Amino acid sequence: MRNRVHDEASLRRYVRPTEDELRALEATKEVFRWNITPYYAGLMNADDPDCPIRRQVVPRMNELAPDIVGVVDPLEEVAHSPVKNLIHNYHDRVAFCVTAECAIYCRYCLRKRMVGDADFFLRKDELQAAIDYIAAHEEIRDVLLTGGDPFTFNESHLDWLLARLRAIDHIEVIRFGSRMPVKLPYRITDELCEVLARYHPIWLNTHFNHPKELTDDAAEAVDKLLRAGVPVGNQTVLLRGINDDAATMKALCEGLVRMRVRPYYLYQAQLIGGTAHFRTSIEKGMEIMQALQGSTSGFALPRYILDTPFGKTPLDGSYVQGRAGDFVVMQSPRGALWAEPNPLPPGETRVFSLPEIDLPAGVATIEGLSLKGSFM
Repeated sequence: MRNRVHDEASLRRYVRPTEDELRALEATKEVFRWNITPYYAGLMNADDPDCPIRRQVVPRMNELAPDIVGVVDPLEEVAHSPVKNLIHNYHDRVAFCVTAECAIYCRYCLRKRMVGDADFFLRKDELQAAIDYIAAHEEIRDVLLTGGDPFTFNESHLDWLLARLRAIDHIEVIRFGSRMPVKLPYRITDELCEVLARYHPIWLNTHFNHPKELTDDAAEAVDKLLRAGVPVGNQTVLLRGINDDAATMKALCEGLVRMRVRPYYLYQAQLIGGTAHFRTSIEKGMEIMQALQGSTSGFALPRYILDTPFGKTPLDGSYVQGRAGDFVVMQSPRGALWAEPNPLPPGETRVFSLPEIDLPAGVATIEGLSLKGSFM
């Protein structure tokens, strides 16, 4: 963490940056910070700016290009935070953003509004306020510790937090969302695993996006977690030019299974301003899932979903109704209609096409959305 790559000189130790990348290092400073661990930087191809590892973490000027959206909180997480950094969207579950720090800053990050921002770090009394809220709401049975990355906490801090959550009778499951096995696998120490093992059931979802990330070091980190009794799942984001083809996704999912990691979700990239170059059409994701079905083991298949303000919606024929121009219309599991802005990329060849429909009356869209408190 102390030796993270975060300036031109340190970046040049790993890659030969392009003019676009060098310009972006300065131009994007006020938009989103950048940090890369030496381990993850070592996975980058020094001569290929389209390297799937490099593209995830090195800024580019197209982050400042015009986008169809300018939102920073597309899921209205802040609006559904009864106390600081505690998101109560689902009735029986909360996402607890215990820190705003990460070991690396992914350029497509859902929470780039907060990652690295001192305003979103929590003092101990603020952590306790969130714990008190959880204790007062007996419907909450499942707590996801996320951020930022909760494994940036040291072992004593994690022990303090887990002990207080486990003291709440109605908490059944504690989950972690951490990319440390991918970006800094050496953080998964014996000491960390000993802390986690004291507070079972503990689950962990991590975030591998490409087969190049499935290293021996990552496999060792996963093995330590599994031996400590922590099941490990994976949440991949579908990213244009990085993993948006069936062969890459199949290699990733089968590699995860070999490491005993369960492919859990394949996320459609979120509508966050400045990330248009990462987003694919929803049809592309459905095409990939169609190609994977039957070509590999069933438990190697993630579920393709879109996270909306109405909750996670599977992107399959049971929920997706069709395309209305630049919008894909779906019915969320809560019954609400959602229209996701998702223009078809020019010249994209498609095996899979959605039926054309008219935009239904009363459908919710990202523009002007304000659903505060309406679906807890």
